[in-house]
Amino acid sequence: MNKSEIIRNGKKVIEVEAKVINELFNSIDENFADAVNCMYSCKGRIVITGMGKSGLIARKIVATLNSTGTPALYMHPTDAMHGDLGMVRGEDVVIALSKSGATDELVSLLPMFKRLKTPTIGIFSDKESPLAKEVDILLFVNIQEEACPFDLAPTASTTAYLVLGDALSVALLKKREFTETDFANLHPGGSLGKRLSLRVSEIMKKGNEVPVVNEDTSLKDSILEITSKRLGVTAVVSGNGKLSGIITDGDLRRLLERTLDIKNMTAKDIMTIKPKTISPEILASLALQMMENYKITSLIVAKAEIPVGILHLHDLVNLGLKNR
Repeated sequence: MNKSEIIRNGKKVIEVEAKVINELFNSIDENFADAVNCMYSCKGRIVITGMGKSGLIARKIVATLNSTGTPALYMHPTDAMHGDLGMVRGEDVVIALSKSGATDELVSLLPMFKRLKTPTIGIFSDKESPLAKEVDILLFVNIQEEACPFDLAPTASTTAYLVLGDALSVALLKKREFTETDFANLHPGGSLGKRLSLRVSEIMKKGNEVPVVNEDTSLKDSILEITSKRLGVTAVVSGNGKLSGIITDGDLRRLLERTLDIKNMTAKDIMTIKPKTISPEILASLALQMMENYKITSLIVAKAEIPVGILHLHDLVNLGLKNR
């Protein structure tokens, strides 16, 4: 098989699966809305079950639901027949996945769910199948062919089930009015959680790490303060300790381009007044956005006009924070 044939075969798979997704788009109807409302009203957990490849898709849908605020778990049909059915309660909702709608293990389980009075949602590709006739809500996925040339290996069907699972999860997320803060609470690790939850106060430099000089500090000593703290900047405060300005490496370079006579200069003579500041309670992601907007690398963290810390761009980048 040459490269052209390989490329053609790859495109054929995508073509078949794209067709299934397009047909799925047109099948989103009142049954879909009923399914979302059923899941929204669930007082327990969403229990998703399926055999083989459908089971793998079920696990992915479970993960998506859990990460977006809906408690969910996967139940293997065979294990359910040997004791795991005990995890299902009447206040739960069961979602069953099966292309044929006739999977033996699921056919055997369905009467058990009815006995528990657990609402059932079926995702099948045969409207006339035994399971399709018994579930409370049917989500029909029309699969004319698999991408597999023998029409055997689940390919287009699993893709469609995965997309339908995402659609259910996101529609439910929106109905719950799930927020970024809620998402952050469920994703404390990694850059995503940090971007959504980390506060400036948690990462700013504070105490003796903060470069600070008084307005009447000599320019020489101000330069020493900038150099010793290695942030390329120092805050300048008035006699009452309130922030009155800032001196950066750039300010010093521009001064030396104009004059070398700095012997009698003080911090007040060169400082930039009304510098950009940020509150310690602000999200670190917003601090990053502010730095990018103003093209600055340091922010004085102030509380009641008194500098309490300093935030450097490198601190944010090293944490893996990225502005959207």
